[in-house]
Amino acid sequence: MTLQTVNRRTLLAGAATVALAAPALLSQTRIASAGAPMLGASAPSFRRIKLGAFEVTTLRDAARAMDGPHPTFGTDQEASAVAELLAANSLPSGRMVNGFTPTLVNTGSELVLFDTGLGGEAGSLPEQIRAAGYAPEQIDIVVLTHMHPDHIGGLMRDGKPTFANARYVTGQSEYDFWSAEARMTGPTEGVAKLVHANVTPLAEKTTFIGNEGTVVSGISGIDTFGHTPGHMSFHLESEGQRLLVWGDVANHFVVSVQRPDWHVRYDMDKAQAAATRKRIFDMAAADRLPVIGYHMPFPGIGYIQSSGEGYRWAPETYQFEL
Repeated sequence: MTLQTVNRRTLLAGAATVALAAPALLSQTRIASAGAPMLGASAPSFRRIKLGAFEVTTLRDAARAMDGPHPTFGTDQEASAVAELLAANSLPSGRMVNGFTPTLVNTGSELVLFDTGLGGEAGSLPEQIRAAGYAPEQIDIVVLTHMHPDHIGGLMRDGKPTFANARYVTGQSEYDFWSAEARMTGPTEGVAKLVHANVTPLAEKTTFIGNEGTVVSGISGIDTFGHTPGHMSFHLESEGQRLLVWGDVANHFVVSVQRPDWHVRYDMDKAQAAATRKRIFDMAAADRLPVIGYHMPFPGIGYIQSSGEGYRWAPETYQFEL
């Protein structure tokens, strides 16, 4: 018997042994893998992009699974019409997720926060600000797009301003409406009481603006009335790059965008809100203007595209990474 024959027999025997052992080894590997704990679903807490010399960070204050979108969205439509639209966009008709996304803009000289979330136990904005690398006391300016509870709820914590060193900017028309004594009864009572608790104590530190009013250099207001009587959006521009923080101009990325004429329960002037949507969509689509929507799917950044006679929401992908 030659050495070559021995080596060949040894190799063949070894291969057979490995073949026999493989299923057992694989079984052990599968058992070990199956023992790994479930970790649960995950979601990012912030998204930061560059806009010229600005840094813009969207913050996930909260997200709620809830019934809908109909009849909150498409209030004036049959449920079947809304369901058909949702199905065409691969969305369920009976449940939805509503996100709440404040925006933080670092201009290099000021740290500007747009809206303050739900507040209380429902929101997590101070924690998300810290997760993004800042501290609440670093906020220089708080801008309010409007005064619905999910935008002003985070202004106060334990009876004190959450953003201790901030000054404030909001629309004059919005404040005049909600702070009027007549709003303290009837259907506006709940919001008006929260405005009196959270916004009125800060009035001496607040600058009230109207259309094209300036927050700081590179940030100016746009009247976008309808959702509320004094709702405002804000235009950002730095080094030739532009972005619109539109607040609640549209609150569902399919129903409100693809069917801007359809009524929304929380729009106080439904006809004006629809007209505002179409005006802002036309501008954003024509200028290819990126937008941040408070209730758009997180991180809330995207584009409006013309689609036939309507529009579509296109989430940002890598546009701000180039």
